[in-house]
Amino acid sequence: MSAVELQTSDAPRWSLPGVRSYAAVDRLVTAPLIEPAAWSWRGWWIAFAISAGLTGVFLVAMLWLFLTGIGIWGVNSTIVWGFAIANYVWWIGIGNAGTLISAMLLLMRQHWRASINRFAEAMTIFAAAIAGLFPIMHLGRPLYFYWLVPYPNTMTIWPQWRSALIWDFWAILSYLLFSIIFWYVGLLPDVATVRDRARSPFARRFYGALALGWRGSARHWHVYHVYQMTMAALAVPLVVSLHSVVGLDFAASLMPGWQETIFPPYFVVGAMYSGFAMVVTLAALVRWGLGLQALITVEHFNVMAKVLLASAIIMGLSYATEWFMAWYGGARADRDLVAYMFTGPYAPLYYAQLFCNVLAPQAFWFTPIRRNIWAVFLIAILINVGMWLERILIIWMTLSHDYLPSMWRLYYPTIWDWLTLLGSLGLFATMYLIFVRVVPTISMHEVKKDIVGEEARA
Repeated sequence: MSAVELQTSDAPRWSLPGVRSYAAVDRLVTAPLIEPAAWSWRGWWIAFAISAGLTGVFLVAMLWLFLTGIGIWGVNSTIVWGFAIANYVWWIGIGNAGTLISAMLLLMRQHWRASINRFAEAMTIFAAAIAGLFPIMHLGRPLYFYWLVPYPNTMTIWPQWRSALIWDFWAILSYLLFSIIFWYVGLLPDVATVRDRARSPFARRFYGALALGWRGSARHWHVYHVYQMTMAALAVPLVVSLHSVVGLDFAASLMPGWQETIFPPYFVVGAMYSGFAMVVTLAALVRWGLGLQALITVEHFNVMAKVLLASAIIMGLSYATEWFMAWYGGARADRDLVAYMFTGPYAPLYYAQLFCNVLAPQAFWFTPIRRNIWAVFLIAILINVGMWLERILIIWMTLSHDYLPSMWRLYYPTIWDWLTLLGSLGLFATMYLIFVRVVPTISMHEVKKDIVGEEARA
């Protein structure tokens, strides 16, 4: 048996027989990028037109917000956060998961990571960038957003280190820069492969510039592997600290339902949960759109469904802990808030959240469901909807029902709330479509490394 080809009986679980050679992997992943005659981008252009239209809606909504003020949203004197901060927490949760998943699976040497880590890390960059826009939009006077930066000043007013916004700003910025570096350096061997396979002079120059002189020498690979493991080890505590800071935005307050020590780990698990659900959604779309069924197999969805099931159980335990602590603590405001969750005007949304986040994923106990890509895809979408509802209700529940009954009000989103949310989804889709059009979506060198490793074990 050669080092290039593998017998079908010795093939790894994470690829189909047709791509168990170096040449087959390269050809399958690079074809959409450098072989226009053999690849139709008609579906891509349709999707791009729709997402670009939604991106335009987002820009119009943002411009109108800056011209008119946050009164165009449904915020009032009681619920002062509303959609903007809920969307921020939801997007930053999705953004947290990509790099965390990639780093943890790399440290644990999980071979199935090779087929999903590239687009999971790209998801992180785009989602974190969108999340960073919402606090600035919500400031009311966004021209002063630089006050969040801890720069030296003579008045000693800013930065206010007791404000969670300062820590949010630096947590998001550091995580975004880290994720970009981690993703881009991991891309170097593959863009060099595209450079070497490209026939067009423009493509060779373009991918040659992106490759930064990568030659694939022994020294290059040694430095690359040391760098990759070091960055993965740094990524895990960075991600945990980032979403813990987001959780402390709530837990550091004195509001009923928020002043809980469970919030930092609860937010970290929730971020991984929603982010992994988005990875599953993107995996199904990338697999179908780019014809990568041979590298993103049913086994990938099987194992990702198991991760979602475990996360759903942890989320259910977290919800139960909130209810128990409200009862055990004995504070009237906390007990009233739990009763309000189940019987108040937001109760239908709360029941929908519990169904999407806890009950629906229980279907993954059954192997036929885990191995049905459509079923996994639909449940992953339900999880993303449920996690968005959770972010919304964390804000609405407490601010609508705090200590002072005379301040109890409901939140009624306006058309601008909804347009901003839909527009942010369009912006994410636009950036993602550009990503799949420009760079290899799957980490070819890691897939090929697993092929060699499998042969050595055989």
